Amino acid sequence: MVISIGGLGSQIALNIIDSTRQRQIISLREQPEHERAASAFRERIASISTPAELVKDFEVYSFVMNAFDLEEQIFGKGMIRKVLESNPSDETSLVNRLTDPRFGELHAAMGFTTEDGPTDPGFDNPVWVEQIVERYFNRVFVNDNAAQNDTVGNVLHFREEVADIDNWYDVLKDTRLTDFFQVALGLPKELAGLEVDAQKLRYEEKLNIADLKDPKVREDLEAKYIAISDVLNPPQTLSGSRLASLFNPVGIGAQFVPLTLEISPVTFSASSLYR
Repeated sequence: MVISIGGLGSQIALNIIDSTRQRQIISLREQPEHERAASAFRERIASISTPAELVKDFEVYSFVMNAFDLEEQIFGKGMIRKVLESNPSDETSLVNRLTDPRFGELHAAMGFTTEDGPTDPGFDNPVWVEQIVERYFNRVFVNDNAAQNDTVGNVLHFREEVADIDNWYDVLKDTRLTDFFQVALGLPKELAGLEVDAQKLRYEEKLNIADLKDPKVREDLEAKYIAISDVLNPPQTLSGSRLASLFNPVGIGAQFVPLTLEISPVTFSASSLYR
């Protein structure tokens, strides 16, 4: 269980998250439901060699789907199997027709098919196994915080994805990234009604995508997004009992949690599945 951030301003919530992230993930790893899920994945993934075998083992399959933030697609086994069986070099294959980048990430990581056709990915590499386990717990952490505060969730998602953003199309095919940049760059939501290329031009006018490599640019975007989002969607007032829970959070241990918060001042005013 993650620390409660409900009712906090998003910047304060993020400072708390950053200060306690490792402790919270350790706590998540120790929760029985997650511990069992990770153990099942580690024990049985090496015996799986085809997409059909993966979707048949619901426990392992669900773990993988959660790791790639596809929990809402878990019961679409037929579609997921077709995605994993898709030829990545065929533009008409299902994995290439789905615009949601999560499907492509799932396909690439599992490696059931390559340009040369179906293959046995051999899931016995302990490094790969632990990478998927780590991805699972990071995703649980992000989603649990997002459930409490959408603004915080979008910032955490931005942090995870920003290193892989090469062009504005990478942003526009990801709804959470689109929301983040629309707000941070002061673009109207009505922009979504334009053709994709027209949207791309508007984003290019606001920011050179190469500038995202600069940590200061990323920090400024976060600050602007947080400030504007909290004005548009103010967090509810934090109650005394909720405030106390921050220093004695459930799942972290019944002891005082020392937190040092450094809040940078804000120096501006915050005034489809298929192609």
